[in-house]
Amino acid sequence: MKNKIRSNSENIRKIVYLALLTAIVLVFQTLGSFIRLGPFQASLVLIPIVIGAALLGPGAGAWLGFVFGMHVLLSGDAAAFLTIDVVGTVLVVLVKGIVCGMTAGFVFKILKHVNQYLAVLISAIACPLANTGIFLLGCKLFFMEAVSAWANAEGMSAVAYMFIGLVGGNFIFEFILNIIFVPVILRLLNFKNRI
Repeated sequence: MKNKIRSNSENIRKIVYLALLTAIVLVFQTLGSFIRLGPFQASLVLIPIVIGAALLGPGAGAWLGFVFGMHVLLSGDAAAFLTIDVVGTVLVVLVKGIVCGMTAGFVFKILKHVNQYLAVLISAIACPLANTGIFLLGCKLFFMEAVSAWANAEGMSAVAYMFIGLVGGNFIFEFILNIIFVPVILRLLNFKNRI
């Protein structure tokens, strides 16, 4: 009986965490569109995705990444790409969100037995790498003609434009914030005792 109560209590705790992190993803993605660093949008959304992936596993990371992707699609953040290729845009936006969350979860799951702090740190690094890498791959596969035109208008090569104009500042911002805040937030949540 005690095991069943403990199991139910654990399931309720996980549902509550996932619901809270889902809400935080939506708020951070909404706020991120208002915060600018020069021409770049400040994205805070990967922080709760990595936290969810570490606390609750790769499935939760995938869910939070999916929520992130759906918000991007529904908010108009992907409007420029939707005018070029609707299917490609939906595919890239959803896949990059889902995979970055799953990647953070799997990296944490694999490394947590070696060193928990290292697992958190590498997960925090892997998430923006996966997110940005899939976005760049999607640009190459679905939007290269448009990216080349945008790059020519700026007097740049398409590759330079992809790295500097499309992802540069945002990736650096996401990367730095993740490696600073994810370990701190998980430590504040007394994370070690929850695994």
